[in-house]
Amino acid sequence: MSKKVVLVWFRNDLRLHDNEVLSEAINKSDLIIPIYFFDPRYYSKNKFHNYKTGVKRAQFQLESVSHLKEKLQSMDSDLMTFVGKPEEILPKLCAKYEVMEVYHHREVASRETQISELVESALWENKINLRHFIGHTLFHKEDLPFPIKDIPDKFNIFRKKIERESSVRNPLDAPTSIQSPQHLEQTSIPSLQDLGFSEDEIIQMPKKDMEGGEDIAFEKLNTVLDPNYAGNENFSLISPYIAVGSLSPIFVYHRMQSSGLSQNKKRYDRLMTMLLWRDYFRFMLKKYPNIFFKINGNNPAAKNPESIDQDLVAKWSSANTGKEAVDDSIQTLLTTGNITYAERRLISKYFTQDIGSNWLAGASFFEEHLLDFAPATTYGFWSHMAAVGTSEKENSCSDWQELAKRFYVSK
Repeated sequence: MSKKVVLVWFRNDLRLHDNEVLSEAINKSDLIIPIYFFDPRYYSKNKFHNYKTGVKRAQFQLESVSHLKEKLQSMDSDLMTFVGKPEEILPKLCAKYEVMEVYHHREVASRETQISELVESALWENKINLRHFIGHTLFHKEDLPFPIKDIPDKFNIFRKKIERESSVRNPLDAPTSIQSPQHLEQTSIPSLQDLGFSEDEIIQMPKKDMEGGEDIAFEKLNTVLDPNYAGNENFSLISPYIAVGSLSPIFVYHRMQSSGLSQNKKRYDRLMTMLLWRDYFRFMLKKYPNIFFKINGNNPAAKNPESIDQDLVAKWSSANTGKEAVDDSIQTLLTTGNITYAERRLISKYFTQDIGSNWLAGASFFEEHLLDFAPATTYGFWSHMAAVGTSEKENSCSDWQELAKRFYVSK
């Protein structure tokens, strides 16, 4: 009797703990082949001439993938890595290793779902099934108190109902061993040059403040959950790890319950709110496909500008607006790839209020530079700053001048 071989396609789930795909693969197969693709489509530029993945986040990804690879190798397995399109490479690998099924976590944004569909079609030509899992949110889709089509648009109603009528699942344990085929093809982690970045872009990259990897994610979480932590960062200290999947939101939640953070109700509530907003954005993008990438959202009457004032946008994106608080925040983003949500509100509100250009260009700037970029969260956030988000009450925000005053008071 031949052994069942399952290929685990890692995407934004670069961890061993609380990984439903990996756990199911271990339970349902004899041998597992872990794979990660550096898809060139994610390292090109978009129509606004911003990178879909900037050099800082690319480096963070490389570190996160490398860390996972080392962990798998310590269990006599490995993480095979390739630069290329998964729909072109996966069928060949499945044939080579006699793979019966491919497991992966489903995404919600159009670009990611289109890639899944391409992979599914390519695999099915060889009668290989692509099995989808849903494991990126705090509350599991199957545990929601309403079907996706009936999810409340208003965030506060969504929050109250989900907290009252649903519960967070327990995190899955990390595996202690993984059985993989012997003599897997030897692959190596690519360099930034392999991903298409120039020497100048790499040399000019600022010194990083955050390093990728599951173990470092745990360290950052411990910092956030320390009731004596006095830094300005809260969710943004762990959000890059959640975005790349080195840290599970479910794991974060249960650590919150068992930590001393409850002693600081204000910080606890802020962290919980951000986890719920992240869920809300993902579920809204499922309810209203592609809604956060439409300039007027669900409101054609909004008539947001589609044109771009290139000079004003260039000054904004290079931290040369002449507005100290705005420029300081943008410079921090350019330097570190990570800013607080107070800073994000400030610079995005300045963009939508004073620049008078297509807000999607501002969101795409965040897409390039943020370490914690996630399509639903980033574009969902910007759509509300542009007053076309799905939660009507949140389609308003203080003027950037008021936000700037608060920003300097908080500093």
